[in-house]
Amino acid sequence: MIDGPAGRERPGVPRVPLRALDTLWFQVGGTICNLRCTHCFISCSPDNHSHAMMSLEQVRVHLEDAVRLGVREYYFTGGEPFMNRDLMPILEETLRCGPVSVLTNGLFLDEQRCRRLRRIADGSEYSLEIRISLDGWGPEDHDAVRGTGTFQRTVAGIRRLWGAGLNPIITVTEAAKDVGSGEGRARFLDRLRGFGLTKPRLKILPLWRIGAERERSRGYAEWERLTPDMVTDGSLAALQCSTGRMVTSRGVYVCPILIESEQARLGERIGDSLRPFDLSHPACYTCHVSGMTCST
Repeated sequence: MIDGPAGRERPGVPRVPLRALDTLWFQVGGTICNLRCTHCFISCSPDNHSHAMMSLEQVRVHLEDAVRLGVREYYFTGGEPFMNRDLMPILEETLRCGPVSVLTNGLFLDEQRCRRLRRIADGSEYSLEIRISLDGWGPEDHDAVRGTGTFQRTVAGIRRLWGAGLNPIITVTEAAKDVGSGEGRARFLDRLRGFGLTKPRLKILPLWRIGAERERSRGYAEWERLTPDMVTDGSLAALQCSTGRMVTSRGVYVCPILIESEQARLGERIGDSLRPFDLSHPACYTCHVSGMTCST
């Protein structure tokens, strides 16, 4: 377990220790996105500059710390990562350190970019994963969340990536009706096979009821909070915040979900963040009861 300053424990609030720093996330696209999705827990959009895009130089500083601290895998998210002009050299440099996953809406995956991603993947001994978001069974529900015409454009990006020899991981949230059931998952995999993916890969995520999602459906109820009697050592160890941290242009945060919470900001550098975290935010409740992780 990594040691660090524990701070003052809050009565009645469970606390998760950082057991190891296995995973490091970068908010490389900041909060800037070409879309304005109605379920986005950060409310990313073309005009949200809360967190800026990260430069190659900024990423390098944190990579040096990460390698020294034994990080095993890296994730790049946003906003939309492919809006960052430094993303390709960032991927090349990070893939010298470990496996990389990129989370994207798929709208920037033209043939030239997909071919370059394949060359970058082929040039590394580590894996490069591209995770593409879909939030519906078709245009009728996906476009209601992500904007008119986005379903067909995203599917086109999925097919181009597959055609370049990279098998994307399709991420769908429970905004897509019934996708969380066993039958729904099987149906969605069949839907992906219909796009030409002979070996489809699917990751289903819950909805965090903050940001834009709070307005689309509802916010958290008062009872949706973690209490010490709800957690065990095993359930705390399963949480992503027990083995990962998130880097943004504004510093290091406990996880990708809480970058708009000042309470979740742990310092300027990764070394400042190696300490326990109080699970007082209602979004922590979603992670715990769903047993989910943002990791691939």
